[in-house]
Amino acid sequence: MPCFFVLLLTEPAPAQEAKTDFYTLLSSLLQRHVQQGQVNYKSLQQDKNKLQQLVKQIANYNLKGAGEAEVKAFYLNAYNLLVLQQVLENYPLKSVMDVEGFFDKKKHLVAGQSLTLNELEKQKLMKPFQDARLHFALVCAAKSCPPLLNQAYTPDRVEKQLQEQTVRTLQSSEFIRVQPASKRVLVSEIFSWYKDDFLREAPSIAGYINRYRKTALPARYSLGYYNYDWKLNDVK
Repeated sequence: MPCFFVLLLTEPAPAQEAKTDFYTLLSSLLQRHVQQGQVNYKSLQQDKNKLQQLVKQIANYNLKGAGEAEVKAFYLNAYNLLVLQQVLENYPLKSVMDVEGFFDKKKHLVAGQSLTLNELEKQKLMKPFQDARLHFALVCAAKSCPPLLNQAYTPDRVEKQLQEQTVRTLQSSEFIRVQPASKRVLVSEIFSWYKDDFLREAPSIAGYINRYRKTALPARYSLGYYNYDWKLNDVK
């Protein structure tokens, strides 16, 4: 009787298990040290070895054959985790802006490629996906950043998580500041820096914001920007 050999095109079990462990371990780390969107860097220092373990997994992560959802979730997590790692390397720290090249010079190994944080954001997330919701999930360790989610973005839930994170952020009275007395709305400078990303999806900044709010911004209110607070998003 002839023998037939079947080639499995799926990843070997150990590789799949390693990926699952990555998301599980990251969620566990974030749940321990992220409080209401801010980071307890002092307590995170005690888990520095676990953080480094995750950074090594980011460096060696295999994206060959990965679907769109996995790619998006992986790079989102990679960005946020590498920000945390770099803060710890310079902690205690008042602001990431005090670290030369924090976003545009320091290179990180990400799925086998050497990238700065800016390159990771633009080349691996914004350019291929053109999803403005990513701006509310990527957290740059500043007080004015959107709140950091205390769980990993996962391939099976990343779209739902992005939607929830965007709604949560744009409902926040701290992030979107409606001022009835002066009939104006002050919004994050993120909407100015990445204006084209939002206008690709809506006719105006207010129109984009209103997609995710229960109560729409008043049409007659003027729109302005409050100054971005670059102080570290450290738990008080």
